[in-house]
Amino acid sequence: MPTLRELRINLGWTIQKLADEAGITRQAVSGAERGDPIRADTAKAIADALGRGYGREIKPLDIEGLTII
Repeated sequence: MPTLRELRINLGWTIQKLADEAGITRQAVSGAERGDPIRADTAKAIADALGRGYGREIKPLDIEGLTII
């Protein structure tokens, strides 16, 4: 399973780009990449943004290392 950082980098996205696409803050993305706890709705926003980038469904549980509270 790929990590959030791997998925983001493979798209060629910066942390800010992912934050913009997900409609969340840059700090939230940085924290998620570090493994800081994030809310389920934040995890879904990140997964949905990545899914749009990859053109396929990505679920929060498909992303290794996310700590969802």
